[in-house]
Amino acid sequence: MKKRLLGVIDATTYSENLKDLTPHRSVAAIPFGGRYRLIDFILSNMVNSGIQSVAIFPKYEYRSLMDHLGSGKNWDLNRKRDGLFFFPSPRLDKPVFGIDSFEHFAANIDFLNRSTQDYCLIASANTIFNMDFYPVLEWHMEQGCDITEVRNAGESLNIFLVKTSLLLELIHTRNETGYLNMRDVVKDINSPYRLCYYPYEGYALTVDSIDHYYLASMELLNPMVWKQLFLKDRPILTKVKDEPPTHYSKNAVVHNSMIANGAIIEGTVENSIIARGVKIAKGAIVKNSIIMQKTQIGENCILDHVILDKDVKVESGVSIAGTKEVPRILQKGSIAKGECVNT
Repeated sequence: MKKRLLGVIDATTYSENLKDLTPHRSVAAIPFGGRYRLIDFILSNMVNSGIQSVAIFPKYEYRSLMDHLGSGKNWDLNRKRDGLFFFPSPRLDKPVFGIDSFEHFAANIDFLNRSTQDYCLIASANTIFNMDFYPVLEWHMEQGCDITEVRNAGESLNIFLVKTSLLLELIHTRNETGYLNMRDVVKDINSPYRLCYYPYEGYALTVDSIDHYYLASMELLNPMVWKQLFLKDRPILTKVKDEPPTHYSKNAVVHNSMIANGAIIEGTVENSIIARGVKIAKGAIVKNSIIMQKTQIGENCILDHVILDKDVKVESGVSIAGTKEVPRILQKGSIAKGECVNT
């Protein structure tokens, strides 16, 4: 049973509402939770479900994603047989029609033809959740479904289970049927296939906007949400980096925050997520914020409701404020100067 599923991750997803975080990376590679990337959740769920062959289909700005995934070693996917496969779009001048583009799959049809798995699990790369997929497969088979869509509170999680042979048929007949992706198939009320909807009742949030990204990040600080996402027997795996523990000075004050390895905290941190290698100087106050890798925050700064991308430098004495509804975003490598930068 454990070898019957092939994992397919559609990493082509683009959202205009996330453009401030994606000028140099794909949505799948957006940092999350101080040490993860969005793709880590679906990839870890697949691996924890016993899936040993995973294909990733990205389109634009995938260098960061490739660097993060590497050979797949951190997910135990650096195998002689099966393992991790990476299939960038061969035609950057042609549109990729959203989630699960059959055009993109068709360009790599040899991979699907050679796969030995009976069923294929197709998913997007930007949902935060922790799920075992084999109960879905058992339910799918018991119900006699052709296509199963996983839903949470009645909303699609953009996860589809289908026989590999049927997926190949859908790809080959896309020009005749007009189906460009799995969403087209499940939305067609005249579809000849038996469609089923599997209810997932755990925590799940799809990150398709800054609002959802900020909300999902802040909800990590809720112990009830944390316990649903980070399970001992189903860990969320990510790229391993050998860094020292975070150093806290004697004047550091930290409340209700997540702080990754390698940081230096000399100021105050409240209700915030601090990534690897961040430095927060003495007298600085960081509240309700997301600070990404290797950002430096100078002395006596005040940051509230902000999202600072990687390698941002905030000079001493600067105040930056956003709101819960509209957090202030500083893009990768930017420098904040002056006395006050408000929304």
